[in-house]
Amino acid sequence: MGFKEEIQSGNFVVTAEVGPPKGTDISEMKHHIKGLKGKVTALNVTDNQSAVMRICTLAVAKEIMDIGIEPIYQMTCRDRNRLGLQSDLLGAAIMGIKNVLALTGDHPVLGDHKDAKPVFDIESVQLLEVINGLNEGHDMAGLELQGATDFFAGAIVTPESIPFEPQFAKFKKKVNAGAKFFQTQAIYDMPKFMTFMERAKELNVPILAGILLLKSAGMAKYLNKFVAGVSVPQELIDELAPFKGEDALKKGIEIAGNQIAQLKEVCAGVHVMAIGAEDRVPDILAAAGL
Repeated sequence: MGFKEEIQSGNFVVTAEVGPPKGTDISEMKHHIKGLKGKVTALNVTDNQSAVMRICTLAVAKEIMDIGIEPIYQMTCRDRNRLGLQSDLLGAAIMGIKNVLALTGDHPVLGDHKDAKPVFDIESVQLLEVINGLNEGHDMAGLELQGATDFFAGAIVTPESIPFEPQFAKFKKKVNAGAKFFQTQAIYDMPKFMTFMERAKELNVPILAGILLLKSAGMAKYLNKFVAGVSVPQELIDELAPFKGEDALKKGIEIAGNQIAQLKEVCAGVHVMAIGAEDRVPDILAAAGL
């Protein structure tokens, strides 16, 4: 079964993600992708993640399909206006890409081209509406397409956002705009995530919990200081603190595996973010008993 069928069937789904490199040497990226074949249901391709310029998402999605994994095409509104967004979506459709994750995107000042002019012609809720329109056979201007798309559209939600109510309100807007699945930002506070899932039941939409691999106590502290919506509990930082290098990574894998094990009966699946350690995703899944 494909990603859409798996997630709609009620099976526990595992997705991961790959960040395209900055440059044309894709040998390491392809090695990581091949290592995930048969381990995940689908693989996200990030779109200039953190506003850092990298290979375009469409090209990498094609590489993923050629290797034999179903891609989830991430699309941000930061770099393209409504013409470019719709054009790329049509291009993705004729390439056979079925899954799209709609994102607003990080501002360029956070990335490596701080003078880049941000576009943000539309944002993620509107992008979901655009995708729904293309599926119905018309563009954003209401003009008929010569052949409709058939996308399975998703979005993100941040369960640990503070304050939470505005985030939950946007979550509902995304569902109403056509989001058929959600991948969350990284979660660490399990009680808070359980509370979110109780509230989310009313919307009856599959949710994949975001599992971000902690590689060290320093990384955990960095996330707390600089990444909005992510809060690593002090007890996890203390658990990582005695370890360095490979030992710290192994402890992070153990922590991620324990998180996944706790979520098997809670949500539709998990989205594993290893960020440069994609070859360790199978170890995380093994630690979770998957």
